Amino acid sequence: MTIETTVADLLRRVEVLEAEAEIRRLQARYVFLCDTPCPEYGVTDDARRIDLIMELYTEDAVWEGVGEYYDGQFGRAEGAAAIRAHFERFWGEKRDPALVLNAHYLTSEQIHVTGQEATGQWIHVQPWLFSDGRSLLRSSRLNNAFRRTGGSWKITRTRTENVFVAPLPHSWPGDHPAASVLMRP
Repeated sequence: MTIETTVADLLRRVEVLEAEAEIRRLQARYVFLCDTPCPEYGVTDDARRIDLIMELYTEDAVWEGVGEYYDGQFGRAEGAAAIRAHFERFWGEKRDPALVLNAHYLTSEQIHVTGQEATGQWIHVQPWLFSDGRSLLRSSRLNNAFRRTGGSWKITRTRTENVFVAPLPHSWPGDHPAASVLMRP
């Protein structure tokens, strides 16, 4: 093996590692912005939250719920405008009872980079708490796709499939914040 071949191989490997790291941060940013209360400092309304989420997606992206439980609940949104409308419906609806806590925990990560495209699989678990004390634990499998565009990675597909939804005891967390101050300077 020549020095040129070795350097080229190392460069390719470093590029894959950097892509994996950026995709990992991108996926984590997405679920971070989806948490309730939104922990992003200065984001006081859902319109701003949606703007930040949409910055993570390509114009031709797809967001879809698949499988026997999520097909009917989430459906499929194709293109940035349809994905924005999906999030506007979710956060725009005045829920009664209101959603007061939702946190995403990602696990079982697999990221596969092939040139300028990648896929990633995760399992996520998220507790939900509503203003009336009703709560549930939801778990989904994610099978997402990404593309390097304009020098950075973007989401081209969010695909989520239900693993389970289970009720939790009434008011199970006992205490929770009304707003996040995590990112406050």
